[in-house]
Amino acid sequence: MTFRAARRLAWFIWEVGVIVVNYGFTAALASRKNRRLARAAWLSRSSRRHLKIFGYSAAISGPIPRSGLLISNHLSYLDILAICAAAPAVFVSKADVRRWPVFGWLAALGGTVFIERERRTHVGAVNREIETALADGALVVVFPEGTSSDGTGVLPFRASLLEPALRGGHPISAAWIHYELAGGDAKQEVCYWGDHTFLPHLLNLMDKKSVRATLRFATFNRTTDDRKELATQLREAVLRLKDAATGNPACKAAGSG
Repeated sequence: MTFRAARRLAWFIWEVGVIVVNYGFTAALASRKNRRLARAAWLSRSSRRHLKIFGYSAAISGPIPRSGLLISNHLSYLDILAICAAAPAVFVSKADVRRWPVFGWLAALGGTVFIERERRTHVGAVNREIETALADGALVVVFPEGTSSDGTGVLPFRASLLEPALRGGHPISAAWIHYELAGGDAKQEVCYWGDHTFLPHLLNLMDKKSVRATLRFATFNRTTDDRKELATQLREAVLRLKDAATGNPACKAAGSG
């Protein structure tokens, strides 16, 4: 382990202690009615603190949503921190994340809704949880690709978690995220996909000088009551955000292209 990675790991551990104490004085003391929003606000503060460890900066454009459903492409565990640093949010994530060291625990404290996609019956329960969060006034973030990728394209969207978007009249927004990495290949060293293992990937990322994200947001006007058609339309909205950006791949090494 290099000196930079070791120093940042120690910083990370320190920040975990700080935010846990902060949770005890804020989200943990919130009333049951306000607890979901308090946890999202806590996660937003925590995300901003932890992103500093990675030398993180971001270019953000478009109207940042504060409530409703936000649909985004998915590249990395950093996506949660990057989006939540811009706006407090409740995330829907695969159940595997719950078992990640430290990150899974912090995600749970932040109110993340975990889904076991292999269990069809669990999708209904997760959709009800999403509807409750939307009714509470939260911004709920869903990654309909169902997995992360290297960002070269946008994978087909799954329609199973879009049911709440068809009910309740809540606003819908789309987002597109990409990364650039100083002194590295963001497709492999920021994006977390394929056969990557969490801890080695994280320590390697901590050894990099800086990460820069681009976040583009747009409002979405729903014109269909069909889930599959909605999934197609939302994917097209994310692709439009991608195409309207630099024209480079969504995840690239800094200085390439």
